[in-house]
Amino acid sequence: MNSLLTAIRKNSIGLAIFAAVTAGLIAFVQITTKEQINHNVQQARVKALHEILPQSSHDNDLLQDAFWIDSKSLGLTAPQEGFIAKQDNRAIAVFFPVKATEGYTGPISLVIGVKTNGELAGVRVLQHQETPGLGDQIELKKSDWVLSFNGLSLNNPQATGWKVKKDGGQFDQFTGATITPRAIVKAVHQTLLLFKQNKEAILAVDTHDSTQNQAPEHILTLELNEQGANQ
Repeated sequence: MNSLLTAIRKNSIGLAIFAAVTAGLIAFVQITTKEQINHNVQQARVKALHEILPQSSHDNDLLQDAFWIDSKSLGLTAPQEGFIAKQDNRAIAVFFPVKATEGYTGPISLVIGVKTNGELAGVRVLQHQETPGLGDQIELKKSDWVLSFNGLSLNNPQATGWKVKKDGGQFDQFTGATITPRAIVKAVHQTLLLFKQNKEAILAVDTHDSTQNQAPEHILTLELNEQGANQ
């Protein structure tokens, strides 16, 4: 009996050690993977900023003119960084972090550049899980669909045009995939509306150096006024 209890005790200790080591390894992998994912998203964001607005069109370092924004209207669940492009110390465009929450397989992370005159500088997809061969045509390397937003504004097209063609709007959908482009068109339109309603507050925001990885001290919290959007 004593030998049986001893064996059980040893096995229990062994299992406990194994469980602790396994849990530690899983936690380590999760932390390192999260850091790598965050790094990849950051690099994709920097690349997207420079694609949308070439360095020759502004004279500031975008990463040094960052601001924190929190907005459920932009699909954000936590504060994220936006950026302001300047020429001769004058703002010429604002870059918003946006999540199109109604994607087919989950939220789609975007960066949307809006010029101070209300025109779109451009839209880029940073991260998504849409279906390969269908919804992934939102990627610039797969299709030039995302370029169709360049130069558009709230008045071009009018409100009824900010839909995919299947819904009576002007934007193409993909063969076999309507939900994905519909989600992005809606998110872009929401961003333009938010900028119009809050332009003064956005352009007056205090910026910081994004490369310092500091916790936000000042967060610009903005939500879309649906009543004003429908006027």
